[in-house]
Amino acid sequence: MSLLAQLKDAQKDAMRAKDKIRLGAIRMVLAAIKQKEIDEQVTLGDAEITSILVKLVKQRKDSESQYRDAGREDLAEVEANEIKVLEAFLPKPLTDEEILTLIDECIASSGASGMQDMGKVMGLLKAKAEGRADMGKLSGLIKQKLSA
Repeated sequence: MSLLAQLKDAQKDAMRAKDKIRLGAIRMVLAAIKQKEIDEQVTLGDAEITSILVKLVKQRKDSESQYRDAGREDLAEVEANEIKVLEAFLPKPLTDEEILTLIDECIASSGASGMQDMGKVMGLLKAKAEGRADMGKLSGLIKQKLSA
């Protein structure tokens, strides 16, 4: 079942259960998907939908931390609940061990020998780890490996 179909089924389930938080988060995702489809005049696949989900989770995490810094725990909780809903649709995150193994594989397959080859490694890694690991964290780990 495609990710879009899963989202639509989850929307129906949330409506039936009268779960407003879950329903709101799912509607937000579906609206973002629809907006991107209209803007680019294409039908999005699971990979593109996953990248939208990753982007929305990142936005929610930023908002949550800003709310907590401002002392607005009530709004931070709303964001945290939305994050939980969105993360349920993301693929299982990679463990630290899997990330290091994947980085080593990408460095070996690209023949990277120094920092000038970081773009090649990131390109390979992005295709394999998109939505399953924080790309900023991966970038830092690649820099460590290539500069060592």
